[in-house]
Amino acid sequence: MHSPYKKNFQAAATQASNESIFDSELSLLRDVFKLLPAGVTVQDESGEFVLMNDAGATLLQRATTAGTSSQLSDRRETCLELLRAGRPAVLEEAMAGSPTKQVFLTSHRPIRIAGRDFLISSSTDISEQKAFEDHLFRSAYYDELTGLPTRRVIEHRVDSLLKYDNGQGRFALAFLDVDNFKHINDYYGHTVGDALLAEIAKRLGLDLRESDILSRISGDEFVLLLNPVESIAEVEEFIHFILQRLKAPFFIDQSEIFASTSIGVSLYPEHGRSYEVLRQNADIAMYRVKNDSKGDAAFFDASMEREALARMKIEQSLRLAILEKRFCCAFQPKVDIRTQAVTGVEALVRLRDDDGVIQAPSTFINLATELGLIDELTHLVLAEIVKSIDLINETFGADITISMNVAAKQAGNPDFMRPFAEALEATGFPQRFMIEVTEDAFVTKTHIQDEILPIFRKLGVKISIDDFGIGYSSLSALADITADEIKIDRSFITDIHKRPRSQGILRAIESLSEALGMTVIAEGLESFEELAYLQAATKIRYAQGYYFSKPIFLEDLRLASPRASEARGNITSRPAPETRAAYSRGGSYRR
Repeated sequence: MHSPYKKNFQAAATQASNESIFDSELSLLRDVFKLLPAGVTVQDESGEFVLMNDAGATLLQRATTAGTSSQLSDRRETCLELLRAGRPAVLEEAMAGSPTKQVFLTSHRPIRIAGRDFLISSSTDISEQKAFEDHLFRSAYYDELTGLPTRRVIEHRVDSLLKYDNGQGRFALAFLDVDNFKHINDYYGHTVGDALLAEIAKRLGLDLRESDILSRISGDEFVLLLNPVESIAEVEEFIHFILQRLKAPFFIDQSEIFASTSIGVSLYPEHGRSYEVLRQNADIAMYRVKNDSKGDAAFFDASMEREALARMKIEQSLRLAILEKRFCCAFQPKVDIRTQAVTGVEALVRLRDDDGVIQAPSTFINLATELGLIDELTHLVLAEIVKSIDLINETFGADITISMNVAAKQAGNPDFMRPFAEALEATGFPQRFMIEVTEDAFVTKTHIQDEILPIFRKLGVKISIDDFGIGYSSLSALADITADEIKIDRSFITDIHKRPRSQGILRAIESLSEALGMTVIAEGLESFEELAYLQAATKIRYAQGYYFSKPIFLEDLRLASPRASEARGNITSRPAPETRAAYSRGGSYRR
């Protein structure tokens, strides 16, 4: 039989053991609570803190240090309100005044224990997450270079105006494009170009109202929302003010840069009732300015829309023509004005339209360049030359040079010129080619002088400076160009016998070219008087123009003449006066 003392002792021991385990667990719980990474606090009915862990204490200390008294008071009131309402809530709390922006996500939960109400709050630092979200937001809605809103923002704003318009609202949408920005980038470099865009954005943003929005929608293009507007005169006055402000020089990286902007404007509701239509019509008006004068502004009108539709038709026709290879070449001789011998020919591209009518390059070359189709077109011209080489040899001789035009944009682009040089080499007669490039390809900072010309020199390909005198003409720049030929623009040759100032310019170019070992060709020679002056008053040996021959389609020449030798004789002989007159009536030799 067990002693009652023994039983009491065992019970006491068990109780002590349980108490020890409880104390141990309670101590562990306190340590865990203390070291929790989330900040946990417990407040009573009066908002006083009765319990908090280390993270909660740190958070409270930061809030006390960084926050204002009003912020702390607002937080306390929020907690008391949640206690009284007895409802949980999850809130974001930002620490204003801290060196770096800190944001916490706090979960508040009211509880009732032993007849008393408490609020348990658990806070997690989400500062990094919020910073990342802010970065994504700014990337999506704000331009990194200028800090301006992106296209999405201005489009959303216009859509909102249209959605809530009661029929009385009126606003203007302006499309702005920086003129010749590519030349600025090429000459000064992309770093300066970016800095210029940022400065332009600052100037455009001056004097805007809070209800106006300026947006950068692409490289050098901006859209400006002016809202509200009372009249066209009001918009005209402000746009004129912008244009004048942008004409002042920009000082960037120790360079004085002059820039202008072309602006097209559309008005709501006159010119459209959606963002896309308004933007498109402003864009159309801007292109009218680009084509006319640049650095000016125009308001959209219906005639511009008709022009845009016509342009679109031409664009589609051009793309289809390239796809179907509906291009051909006419050839115009370069003639020795002393002997009348043909020394070379220039290949001039022509387009056969949908009706089979031959179109001059003035109707499609600029558009092909703008649309990025000029590279493919140039290769098509080369293919036409290769296909016609036997006829060229029969008609003009197997030793003459064959000139091809390459746009300045292409000439400075190694990604085009290197494959083009390979294509010339693949013809088997690269040394017969003369590549004609306008002078602006040389004076801008491109790769042509250092990287591209050596490739062509190695192949024996010659270089000609086309239309000299009307672009970025500079006699000092001419001294740095390693070209074989200079073609003096026809504007200097027309009526040269009557124009003393043009005669003086011609002599200067002739002398410098002679010193530099470059051949001079007079472009666009169309009258006997012009020829007589060049023969008598200059040392120029070569000319090209309607006086000698219009551009010739070799297939037509073969059909018209039973013998190629007779055809060649017809070209090298001086045409009868009535024939020359007919050629002159046809206009420029490039047509």
